[in-house]
Amino acid sequence: MMVEADTEWSFNDSDELEALEQPYFRVDRAWLIRALTRAFFEARKGKLKTADENAFEVRYIENIELLADDIMYRRYKPSRGIAFIVTRPVVREIFAAPFRDRVVHHFLHNMCANWWDKRFIYNSSSCRKGKGTHFGIDRLEHDIRSVSNNYRKETYIIKMDIQGYFMSLPRERLYCIICWGLKRQFPKRGVHYRLLKYLWREIIMDDPVKGVKIRPPVRLWDLLPDSKSLFYQPKGKGIVIGNLSSQLLSNIYLSQLDRFVTMDLGYKHYGRYVDDFYLVVPAEKKDIALNDVKVIERYLQNIGLKMHPKKTHVQEVKKGVPFLGAVVYPFFRVPGRRFKDNFYQAARKFESGVSGSTESIASYLGYCSKLRGEKLCQKVFESVGWDYPKQ
Repeated sequence: MMVEADTEWSFNDSDELEALEQPYFRVDRAWLIRALTRAFFEARKGKLKTADENAFEVRYIENIELLADDIMYRRYKPSRGIAFIVTRPVVREIFAAPFRDRVVHHFLHNMCANWWDKRFIYNSSSCRKGKGTHFGIDRLEHDIRSVSNNYRKETYIIKMDIQGYFMSLPRERLYCIICWGLKRQFPKRGVHYRLLKYLWREIIMDDPVKGVKIRPPVRLWDLLPDSKSLFYQPKGKGIVIGNLSSQLLSNIYLSQLDRFVTMDLGYKHYGRYVDDFYLVVPAEKKDIALNDVKVIERYLQNIGLKMHPKKTHVQEVKKGVPFLGAVVYPFFRVPGRRFKDNFYQAARKFESGVSGSTESIASYLGYCSKLRGEKLCQKVFESVGWDYPKQ
């Protein structure tokens, strides 16, 4: 893991004025248009059926040029999105940004993600290239095998969760961390540094609730606790769930926690996926680790976050560890309960024509292929009257 010696997240007013007062025309317009065009083609993947994307694409060359000019001359402001509730895999509030803003999110990701990725720990496995849920499960199993000497030694896992993570992120502190990174990514603080600093501030400090359109049914918000809704957060708290930029920002913010646990506390067998994280320890170090859980809780409070009081679980690894839709047992894995329920429901909805697609079913089958999931696939297919292909 690469870590800078200077990890103090701070900036001052003179830095901010420097970023805003420089002549905008010095940005290479042709370069910016090329970069935004690349971001456009990436943002449209999976969005070809949306009216928002189609409206942008009809005159995409002109729209990209207009967007480039708005960015160059500091006229760009995030547009108002649409808020709605999803119920699977869990009840969650989503703010969908307009397509024009998604192009900007991809642009920022393309410019900054690789630099930050080199500074993340290896076992951070959320929204990183080649590091999805399967990687997270693989790393958990690797940690368990390493500590337990292939299940020959009594070993425990401590799983923890952050309460309302996206909703409680302090935007000002998050922006300070971004500025810290930009200063090191662009040490000469040239036009790219100033451009990115401006755009990140517009994205991070924007209040997504202001002027947002609500997609019905509104009654679904009754299913969501206030702690998981941006509508009930204090001023300056929370970022939206669902944007590519938010995924990167969430990893950047919790890289503080990753360094604290692995470097300050010295835990080698630690992993994190978004706001779910764990420690794997031998039996003789369980009490020390439980004491360190309190230390971690205090650290989270210091950076504006809160450990979920009901989601700290301690168990022996031989009993099976639920993680990321799977349950890891000694020498094999099986699909978890929530994954099973979602697979059944997805198949029923697809068969009835309510919703879903062949790609969705294929993704469930692909997930099962990484686990001992053939029996589950057979049962799901039989439940909706489909013939399951023999292997």
